Amino acid sequence: METERLILRNWKDEDLEPFADLNSDARVMEFFPSVLAREESDQLAEVIRNKIQMNGWGPWAVELKTTGEFIGVVGLQKSKSNLPFFPCVEVAWRLASAHWHKGYATEAAKASLNYASSVLNLTEVVSFTAKINVRSQAVMKKIGMCSDGYEFNHPDVPFDSPLCRHVLYKISFI
Repeated sequence: METERLILRNWKDEDLEPFADLNSDARVMEFFPSVLAREESDQLAEVIRNKIQMNGWGPWAVELKTTGEFIGVVGLQKSKSNLPFFPCVEVAWRLASAHWHKGYATEAAKASLNYASSVLNLTEVVSFTAKINVRSQAVMKKIGMCSDGYEFNHPDVPFDSPLCRHVLYKISFI
């Protein structure tokens, strides 16, 4: 899948090192429970690859058209069954900090939503983040998602963590 500046594609072995760099960056992982060690990052990449292999879609590797550089991951995934709004499909992103504030997350997320609507024929996609993550909430708004004020405690985050309380955003294609 292509946008004006980006290619969203299946993963390559060469993506593992920059993905590990991204996952070990404290700025990128600020709103996750912890940074990831190389082994954890590689395991996550394998899970993502398997999702794409199994479904034909998932969290795609994102590269710049101009350079071919891997800059992160953006795409769609089925929600975990322990979330209070299961089942659903989520749009999510994680970009290397060197590529923030350039509109890449918005551009790739919009392409993912278009895929969800036109190819997968989904009627709704969600996104969620820690309540304190205003940057991701700004992207959610830019891609046309809305919040009805629904908040929840993420079951995979300790209750006493400032990251526990999450907000839910949605977009409907009906």
